Amino acid sequence: MKSNAVKKGLEKAPHRSLFKALGFIEEEMDRPLIGIANSYSEIVPGHINLDKIVQAVKDGIRLAGGVPVEFSTISVCDGIAMNHKGMSYSLPSRQIIADSVEIVAKAHAFDGLVAIPNCDKVVPGMLMASARVNIPSILVSGGPMLAGKVNGKAIDLASVFEAVGSVKAGNMTEEELLEYENSACPTCGSCSGMFTANSMNCLSEVLGMALPYNGTIPAVYSERIRLAKKAGMKIVELVKKGIKPSDILTESAFMNAVTVDMSLGCSTNSLLHLPAIAHEAGVEINFDKVNAISERTPNLCKLSPAGYHHIEDLNAAGGIPAVINELTKIDVINKDCLTVTGNTIYENVKNKLVKDSNVIRSIENPYSSTGGLVVLKGTLAPDGAVVKKSAVAPEMMKHKGPARVFDSEEEAGEAILGDKINDGDVVIIRYEGPKGGPGMREMLSPTSLIAGMGKDKTVALITDGRFSGATRGASIGHVSPEAAEDGPIGLVEEGDIIEIDIENKVLNLLVSKEELQKRKPQGKMKKVDGYLKAYRNGVSSACKGAIFENNEGDKS
Repeated sequence: MKSNAVKKGLEKAPHRSLFKALGFIEEEMDRPLIGIANSYSEIVPGHINLDKIVQAVKDGIRLAGGVPVEFSTISVCDGIAMNHKGMSYSLPSRQIIADSVEIVAKAHAFDGLVAIPNCDKVVPGMLMASARVNIPSILVSGGPMLAGKVNGKAIDLASVFEAVGSVKAGNMTEEELLEYENSACPTCGSCSGMFTANSMNCLSEVLGMALPYNGTIPAVYSERIRLAKKAGMKIVELVKKGIKPSDILTESAFMNAVTVDMSLGCSTNSLLHLPAIAHEAGVEINFDKVNAISERTPNLCKLSPAGYHHIEDLNAAGGIPAVINELTKIDVINKDCLTVTGNTIYENVKNKLVKDSNVIRSIENPYSSTGGLVVLKGTLAPDGAVVKKSAVAPEMMKHKGPARVFDSEEEAGEAILGDKINDGDVVIIRYEGPKGGPGMREMLSPTSLIAGMGKDKTVALITDGRFSGATRGASIGHVSPEAAEDGPIGLVEEGDIIEIDIENKVLNLLVSKEELQKRKPQGKMKKVDGYLKAYRNGVSSACKGAIFENNEGDKS
C-alpha cells in the first residue's frame, strides 16, 4: 500500500503519532487509506447535499475495510458567476481544483481517491487530478436537480435567463418572470438540463471513472445515496486489485466519451474539458478526431436546451447505459474498455434497454444521422470553433450576415438590450478567450437575451469565449486562435460579412487576404492582477482544452 510510506516502520513513529492525534487506532493503520475530495460549499446549489454523499461514501469504504479521510476543495457556481467579473474565475478554478486534489493526495500517500464533485469545472478538475495522481480512483457526483414546473411546463435555469429577454421584448410580464424565478430550481443538484455539469457527470460514466447512472440519478433520490455507498465499497476493491486511472483512461475510452457526447448533444464545454482530462492521461483529442466521430454518430437525445426533456427523464428512460447499449448496435463503441466496476463498458451496459424512445431515440430513428456537436473551421477560426448543432434552428444552419463587433460580453449585452441588433446580424464577442478574458467567460446572458427576444432564428453569436451548456441557437464559441493570440477574430471590422455553414463545418470571414494583411488587431486585452494574471500567462488555446501545458502528469 502506498500509505505504508506514512504508516509503517520504526522511522514512521512520528507520523503515526499524528494519525493518532486524528483519532486513528492501530487496526486502521493496516487498512487502505482512502482520500475523499469533497467540493461541498454553501454557495453552490449542486453541492449543498454533498455532506450526505460523503457520509454514504465513508460508510461504503468502512464496510469494505478501508479508512476514509475527507478533505475539501473549491467550487464556483457558474450561474451565480454569470454576466459579471465572477465568470472570469470559473474556468481558472478547474486548474486550482486539479492542483489542490493532487497536492493533498500526493502529500499524504493515499492508497485510493474518491472524487465528489457536481458542477461545471469541478467534475473535470477532479478527473484531471485523478489522471495526474494515478492512484485507484472513482468519481461519484451529487446528482442533477429536478426540473421546475410552471403551468404544467417543465422549466430550468436557462428558462429564467431567456425569460429576462422575453420581458425586455414585452412578451412576458415581470410577475410571470418572478414565477419562473421561484420555480425553475426546485431542488439541490446540478442544473437540470444537459448543461455542462450534467454533461461531464454523464461522460464520467462513459470514460469508466464512475459507476453506471452517476450522471442521471437525481440529487434528491435515495438511490443517489445507495450509489455513493457502492462507490465507497468499490474504491477499496480497486485498491486491492491495483486498477488505476491509467488502466481506464485510454485513448479508446476518450473516443467512447466523444461518441456518447455526440449522441447526447452535450454542452460545447465538453470539448474544452475532455481534451484537458485526456492531456493529463497522456492522450490527445484534436478537433479533427471530434469531427470524424460526429460524422458517424447519430444524435439520439434532445435534452434541454436542445429539447424539452431533462436529466430526470433521461434517467427514467434508461440513463447513459441505455444510450451506450443502443450505440453498440452500430459498432461505434469500443466494448473492451475497462471501468471502475472492474468490468468492461459493454459488460456494464449489455442488458440495459431504452425504456422511453421519446427520450432516447433508436438507432433507426435518430434526430440526426450525425452528432450533436460540430467543430467549424475556416478563415475566421483556422484552429477551430465549436457549436451545439443539435440546438441550432434549421434556419441558421447556413447563414451569411454583417458582423456586429464587440470587445466584451458587457458591450454586446448593452447593444442587445438596447435593441441595436437586427435580424441577420452576426454578433462577434472577442477578447473573451482563455488569455483575453482572461478565463474564457461563458456568454449565457447574451445568447439567452437573443433567444428570449425571439431572435435565435435570425441572429448568430460568435466568440473566442465560450457558451454555457444552457445556450441554444447559432452560438459558436471557442474560436481559435483567440483575439489575444492574434487570431483573425481580432481583425474583424463592423459590417464584414461572416459565412456560417454548420453542415459543412465552415466558419469564414469573407474578407480578402490582402485586406486582412493591411489591418491591425482591434481592441485590447483587459488589465488583470492576482490569480487571473498568472492564469493568463500559463493557459493554452481553447482548441487544446485551455490547459497548462507544463502539467504532463505522473503515471509512475
